[in-house]
Amino acid sequence: MADHDRPLNKRGRTSAKAIGNWLKTLEIVPDVILCSDAVRTVETHARLGIEGELRLRRDLYLAEADAILEIMQQAEGACAMIIGHNPGIGEFARRIVANPPPHGRFEDFPTAATLIVDMPADDWKAGHFGTSRVVNFITPGELTGPEKD
Repeated sequence: MADHDRPLNKRGRTSAKAIGNWLKTLEIVPDVILCSDAVRTVETHARLGIEGELRLRRDLYLAEADAILEIMQQAEGACAMIIGHNPGIGEFARRIVANPPPHGRFEDFPTAATLIVDMPADDWKAGHFGTSRVVNFITPGELTGPEKD
């Protein structure tokens, strides 16, 4: 099976649901969800159960951090979500923040890790690396148990 067509495994399905529930408790409702068009990221989005306009993006599939920044700069609305792939999404997360969170798993950014940031710009086009403030960061293992992370 081609990587692009690979579905989520059991751990991925559990993680997506747990992260979705966590986001709901924080009342995170993105205006737009920029999501890779790979089968597993589309399934992740579905299992999150998060509202927002879904925009499937082929260019997010295995995108590097610089490409993800360019895609983010095209977002609209007050809140945007990006669902992508490692290693690019992890590198993007590390580079977008001014100061990393004091979390032991942030540097390796495990699958389904979720970073919430506040950007200092009113326009997504003005968003740049090293400018965002961390609001929250969590890994699925914190919600489902460390053996699943």
